[in-house]
Amino acid sequence: MDPAGLIGLAVALGTVFVVMLIEGTPPMAIVLPGPLLLVWVTTLAVGLMGHTLKDAMGSFAAVPTALRSKAPDPSGTIETLVSLADKARREGLLALEDAARTITDPFLRSGLQSAIDGTDPEDLRMMLEDRIASKRRLDRMHAKYFHDMAGYAPTIGIIGTVISLVHVLQNLSDPSKLGESIASAFVATLWGLLSANVVWMPLGSRIRRMSDLECAQMELALEGLLAVQAGANPRLVGERLRSLLPDDARAAGEKKAA
Repeated sequence: MDPAGLIGLAVALGTVFVVMLIEGTPPMAIVLPGPLLLVWVTTLAVGLMGHTLKDAMGSFAAVPTALRSKAPDPSGTIETLVSLADKARREGLLALEDAARTITDPFLRSGLQSAIDGTDPEDLRMMLEDRIASKRRLDRMHAKYFHDMAGYAPTIGIIGTVISLVHVLQNLSDPSKLGESIASAFVATLWGLLSANVVWMPLGSRIRRMSDLECAQMELALEGLLAVQAGANPRLVGERLRSLLPDDARAAGEKKAA
């Protein structure tokens, strides 16, 4: 599990409440039912309005996975593919039947099984590329759902503040309560900005980043599978796949391979 998402959320919210205490504002001062109900429920409602029910359910279902997911390990995939290439070159593709059953990565396993079954290389590439594109498209939709809500939330918070200020202006007869009423009026704006920039926008960015890492891993597996199917030299397979990695990951992979 990569803890960055949960750590970031906890530190961000914790910092807000610590600063409130430093400034002498009790944290419960912003826990008002009206602003909370307006900002959170209305944001969820308008987010749903701009998408389908399936989009919304899929987007929220993607959150736990995105927060708990660990960044893929490309070096492990490369090692697996190099060993497969070595075995395929010595014994043929059919000898990989047993190895295919032990692979935990479903994308790599199904692609290898297709290669073993004799799928044409061009058809295999097209099929796997379509799977990657489909996953990327779905993940982009999930990320967009939260980015859209991040755009709605601040405006909804302002609407809540305007509603509260209208109430304040209707009750100017009691000056002793004006300060408290005006302060409460701006709580909706605070929650709108806070929810957008601490919850919705980071969630969308997290989903998109994890998707990019996972799709890059799938693309790596795709190139490796095609090389295995073609009977390429295992050493060249390893060098080719490591060349697809960023500099830091490639250096770590080369060091591990050595």
